[in-house]
Amino acid sequence: MSQTVLLTGVSGYIGLHIARQLLNAGFCVRGSVRSKNKEKEVRETLAAADVDISQFSIVELNLTHDDGWDEAVKGCDYVMHVASPFVIANPKSEDDMIIPAVEGTLRALRSAKKAGVKRVVLTSSILAMMGSMKTGIFGPKDWTDINAANISTYAKSKTLAEKAAWDFIESQAGADKMEMVSMHPGGVFGPPLGNVITGQSMDMLDQMLRGKMPLLPSFVFPLVDVRDVATLHVQAMITPDVVGKRIVASPSKGSSFVEVAQILKENGYKGPSTRVAPDFLLRFMSLFDREAQGMLGLLGMDLHADNAQTRTLFNWTPIPLKDSVLDSAAAVKAITHLDG
Repeated sequence: MSQTVLLTGVSGYIGLHIARQLLNAGFCVRGSVRSKNKEKEVRETLAAADVDISQFSIVELNLTHDDGWDEAVKGCDYVMHVASPFVIANPKSEDDMIIPAVEGTLRALRSAKKAGVKRVVLTSSILAMMGSMKTGIFGPKDWTDINAANISTYAKSKTLAEKAAWDFIESQAGADKMEMVSMHPGGVFGPPLGNVITGQSMDMLDQMLRGKMPLLPSFVFPLVDVRDVATLHVQAMITPDVVGKRIVASPSKGSSFVEVAQILKENGYKGPSTRVAPDFLLRFMSLFDREAQGMLGLLGMDLHADNAQTRTLFNWTPIPLKDSVLDSAAAVKAITHLDG
């Protein structure tokens, strides 16, 4: 009998790729969405990617409400908690992003524990490790200082949600403790599954290809392919030796958006600019633009990752950045019917 996985945030950029890999591997997948209006789109997207959806079902869950969580997890062997609010722009109120991230994570864990789930894979972010660093190498032992200057609300939300999750796991009593692994993707690139490019990285790439980003931000941190992120999630769910670990899901080398633009230009794309925005311009824009405000903490960042643990545990070699960028650009071009 197939094992069952509750996959929260199944309609998202990462969630769809994870769903495809789980279903192709023979798991039953119960995907959660905020609104059942998404069900048709998700099913059609997976089917169009040649995925057998006979073992796929949809449940409606909200990160800020208890309704449905216990029922959704009932009978599941695993939970992958991917759902979390993500926008670069700082919201008007931090609570708008932090409360759903923290409360949603705890709802998933409480219901999973009650249902006797074996293991939870929590999608965190490298921003929960390196969000308060400027230079150097970060790794699984590092935590973002949420009180540092200019930390984005998103980085705070991921850090606080992950800390709440580990506190929950460590507070368990008895011998039948539920296991957890946290996954920490870098900046995510790679072709989307389906025709939706509203996610932050694909939207930014679309703007670059259209020539609508004349100036690029000047920070460096690891970028990772969404297909690798999905693979690592699935492997973290079933690999015995990863319990209790924080997994860096990114290449070791940091990259810049200038590097991305150069790859595109060298391969015939005319729209991208390689000009770098002066830091003072972003600081000025942050006075009235919440998206610029959300990027302030990244200014001057030149960071690389210690991913030795990930490579060893999963025998993993990341998809090269060039392949990821060009596959992404080809997908965006096909979806938007963009010329050149």
